[in-house]
Amino acid sequence: MIMNQKFGAGIWHFANYVDRYATDGYGEPRSLLEMIEMAGTVEDLSVVDINYPWSPDISVAQVKEALDRAGLGVIGITPEIYTREFAKGAFTNPDPGIRRRANEMCNEAADVVRQLGGTYVKLWPGQDGWDYPFQVDYKTLWKHSREGVGELASQNSDLKLVVEYKPREPRVHMSYDSVARTLLGIESIGLPNVGILLDFGHALYGGESPADSAQLAIDHGRLFGMDVNDNLRGWDDDMIAGTVHPMELFEFFYTLRKNAWEGVWQLDQFPFRENAVEAANMAIGFLKKIERALDRLDWNAMAEAQARQDAVAANRLAQEALYGA
Repeated sequence: MIMNQKFGAGIWHFANYVDRYATDGYGEPRSLLEMIEMAGTVEDLSVVDINYPWSPDISVAQVKEALDRAGLGVIGITPEIYTREFAKGAFTNPDPGIRRRANEMCNEAADVVRQLGGTYVKLWPGQDGWDYPFQVDYKTLWKHSREGVGELASQNSDLKLVVEYKPREPRVHMSYDSVARTLLGIESIGLPNVGILLDFGHALYGGESPADSAQLAIDHGRLFGMDVNDNLRGWDDDMIAGTVHPMELFEFFYTLRKNAWEGVWQLDQFPFRENAVEAANMAIGFLKKIERALDRLDWNAMAEAQARQDAVAANRLAQEALYGA
């Protein structure tokens, strides 16, 4: 059994949200300090991932004080290289000045990681990609994608750089769109501090098996982090983990345990209409059920069933462990 499992969440879990219909938002705006305070009320939450930059009237010292009051640490910082400024891309922008700005913002985020005692800079280049046929030169775009991440990794060899892939949104087709393509890019970069942050929902949305994606990243020594949530596979809904695909979520964590992968079990959820604290508590509660189910699972019998490719026996074992005999 993995003892003292840490649970984390993206700080955006506690934000208010807008979409193209409710442009006035689904709640009152909250400052970063208010979001940290709210996160501190979630049971068993240990660390948060924080977006950067935040409001200029809030200092790093104030953020650290708020984290200390809430009893939270920081696992990583996510630079916002996906806003309007980077509408045509961050690392892949046709304007070299914008590409330089993306690099500068990520290096600023790296400094914040150091000051707050975090582990990684998370790169989610959501605007890097294309929308239409003939819009880009694919060779140049992929070259810039890899060079942008590689340059940052070289500049911050003391930190981990994690790439979070996603098939689409906001671009119609993102440059880092799948586990295979992201691994291909990382291996081409060839630096030891670049890895993948595997978002369970992005794998679902991309038609992948999240467990298979995790195994592939682990086999290459590149699974540096993970997020969990849920969706209906047609969109990146960021619903409460375990509400739609509980068995695939169980298989995902089975794969992590099987490979002795140790890291934070982190939430990446967007509770538009739900109470944010209740949504986080519900998700963590289910993750703890999964942790106990992994302890109950008959691992030898599962290995034998898988060796025979016996779907009925394997799923019966999984169901009995998760739901009871």
